[in-house]
Amino acid sequence: MRKKWLIAAVAAGMTVTGSAGVYAGAKLEQIKAYLNHSLGIVVDGNPFWMKDGNGKTLTPITYNGLTYLPVQSIATVLKVPINYDSVNYKVRIGQGSQDIPAPTTAPSPAPGSTAPAPVTESKVRPVNLPSDFPIPPDALIATTVDTDAGGVKKAAFSYSTQETLEMMGFVYSEYVRIKGLDNPSESVSASNVRITGRLGGNSPLSITGKASTARPGYNIFTITWSES
Repeated sequence: MRKKWLIAAVAAGMTVTGSAGVYAGAKLEQIKAYLNHSLGIVVDGNPFWMKDGNGKTLTPITYNGLTYLPVQSIATVLKVPINYDSVNYKVRIGQGSQDIPAPTTAPSPAPGSTAPAPVTESKVRPVNLPSDFPIPPDALIATTVDTDAGGVKKAAFSYSTQETLEMMGFVYSEYVRIKGLDNPSESVSASNVRITGRLGGNSPLSITGKASTARPGYNIFTITWSES
């Protein structure tokens, strides 16, 4: 299950953002492909330049006689909904792409134990979080900020997961490497995860992870992100 989640997270970064890379330990096959700079895209008679979520221009890839285009960029210009479903390991395009799992309730503390005041948790991702940001399928999410003030989107939340700190640290290290992280600070170990910087050179991002003291066997990740 954990290997399946890791592969899905890495594959989503490649498929949805249009980026590629080499991932140690994942069941991905390395290929030799070409960036096809000679191919232009025309949509409804108008030139179209594909871009990722940070505004970086993307180039078609040619491999074995076939040309591949980044699905998110193409779906956006064609006005077709698209979403990465981390729960079911699918990139959903078109009808049903906006469906999300129903909320769940966080487990109650054991009798006689002490715990913080109950926090509402669910499987619902923060709306403003980039759609390709990896969250493990077992995550219980508690959102504290999910705003779009003055045209600037912000998201701050925490989630609990049984995935290890090393596993998620690897996933997030690969994610920020693909997207590009300016002024980076990274520390990943079996007991702590801390990654900070400006994602894509513009968006402040902070990822911290540690073992949960209130929920044995779980780890807690806290994420803050904003557009600028």
